[in-house]
Amino acid sequence: MKIDRLIAIMNYLLRHGKTSAQKLSEEFEVSVRTIVRDMETLGQAGIPIQSTCGADGGYSIMDTYILDRKVLTHQDYDHIITALYALLSAYADKSVKQTMDKLLPFYAHADAIAEAGESCRQSGASSARGQGRGVFSESTGNKGRGRTVQLDFGVASENRGINDAIKILESAIMQQRTVSFRYTNNENVVKQLEVEPVRLEFKWYNWYLIAFHLEHQDYCMFKLVRMEEIVVLERENTVNHKERDIVLQDDRKVIAVTLRGNAAVRAKCREYLNGEITKELENGGFEFQFCVPESEVYWYGVILSFGNNVTILEPQSVIDRILATCDEVQKHYEKDGGE
Repeated sequence: MKIDRLIAIMNYLLRHGKTSAQKLSEEFEVSVRTIVRDMETLGQAGIPIQSTCGADGGYSIMDTYILDRKVLTHQDYDHIITALYALLSAYADKSVKQTMDKLLPFYAHADAIAEAGESCRQSGASSARGQGRGVFSESTGNKGRGRTVQLDFGVASENRGINDAIKILESAIMQQRTVSFRYTNNENVVKQLEVEPVRLEFKWYNWYLIAFHLEHQDYCMFKLVRMEEIVVLERENTVNHKERDIVLQDDRKVIAVTLRGNAAVRAKCREYLNGEITKELENGGFEFQFCVPESEVYWYGVILSFGNNVTILEPQSVIDRILATCDEVQKHYEKDGGE
């Protein structure tokens, strides 16, 4: 429908800024002429559309424009609040809490006013300001449904040292200043580095810093738990990284591992190794395959914890690695036992 496309175009321009008519036509799968008419319609509706000509021209919305909350449905608010709670669980920053305080009153009252009158509206406000996480199931503003999805990334904020590092790095990012730190890589090599921080990311159950490596003149990813002695330097960044489209390629070597397991570890294989059962065997046994970065230690530790409940079938490199590890562990304990 045209109204849906108009709202989508408006949101796209608010997110991406100035965009050419050609790009918009490709994004929304309509002709350039249709985009031009849509821009005229948005302008007539009071949306401050700006048009610039030339090779770098396009359409944009004035920076002073604020989206009317009536455009958002109750489900839209539900998605926004759920995402904010997830962010808050991983990143206890005051600004996120302030954003929540701004949105919760609108969210909690959205349907309550029409359905239950002023008394329900006040009840919803009390819940929103009080219990926080419980507002969605208790407030009549959500029609008794509660949130269907809740994301909790609390594991991301359990390490106090990481939280302190996040504050330092966020300050450096905001000031666009270089940072130095001591870093231990995956091969246990320790180096003193200076980088230009770009952003923080939480992925693979860990916090990472995306930064411009001055020595390599390229963007790299650093795991915060491996960073020590972080210092913000007085030197400003050499590049405005905000204007760059930074995409990091995961160049880690990925291998496919196949194992045979017994019934005792069936559930744990599916839970911890994120693969699939490829063949059912007798007495609850099974064959299981999963793909992992070869250098990561988590999956390898999981395999070792299964003991004789699993047998690696391939690749041979993993079999050799396990045999070598077991041999080293045995020699270590035999040595300690003989002293």
